[in-house]
Amino acid sequence: MTGYPQAMTFTTAIVTGSDSGIGRATAVALARRGLDVGITWHSDEAGALETAREVRELGRQAAVARLDASRPQEAAAVVDELADALGGVDVLINNAGTGHQSSVLDVTLDEWRNVLDTDLVGAFFIAQAAARRMVAAGRGGRIVNVTSVHEHVPLRTAVAYVAAKHGLGGVTKVMALELAEHGITVNSVAPGEIATEMTGNEDVDPHTRERPDIPAGRPGDAREVAETIAHLASPEASYTTGASFVVDGGLLLMAAIPNQAALGT
Repeated sequence: MTGYPQAMTFTTAIVTGSDSGIGRATAVALARRGLDVGITWHSDEAGALETAREVRELGRQAAVARLDASRPQEAAAVVDELADALGGVDVLINNAGTGHQSSVLDVTLDEWRNVLDTDLVGAFFIAQAAARRMVAAGRGGRIVNVTSVHEHVPLRTAVAYVAAKHGLGGVTKVMALELAEHGITVNSVAPGEIATEMTGNEDVDPHTRERPDIPAGRPGDAREVAETIAHLASPEASYTTGASFVVDGGLLLMAAIPNQAALGT
């Protein structure tokens, strides 16, 4: 052994849905590691500009654009626009998404299509656009798809969301297979309950919220998820691809408790 293999240098990243929550925390984490960041927003431009301010305060460049993941072709064009502004894209964090609560008996076609178009179809074409730029540049790259614990387990009244996240997990694996020869890794990060706007806990200290059904006893902080994403986006994570990293405070482990009860242990 001659030592750790020489790492590539990554300088540019695009983080979709980075106007708040996990996306913002990730954009800041990547800027702290020396990357210039493309920031996207769908309905909260002010939030995106605040993220850009934080990135620039860390001495990095920030480019901001509106992206609607439910319009895949337009979203892919935004990836190219941001890549042009930054001088390339070494890292893509596919974070933009949506959800909808409706039972399997009540979900409508429009609801189904909106969630699938945003969380699966749009996510794929965003990743494809970034991958094409990475392959053309010949420098390798990193793609991280932010899914959910519901990439792995179902959730009542969320059939479209679960279908999309399961699907994106599969997309991650296929992209990892096909892009490995280009030095591009593709992984997913599957958060549990995180204190963000999507869970109704934005700007809440998760350490002040008790969650007895989670082994960690609380929701997660967006920055805790961002640290996992930032590692997978780093040059050092070159031997990790096609995997799903669950960041849930042990939530999925709770299935073992009723199982133990059933076994009388």
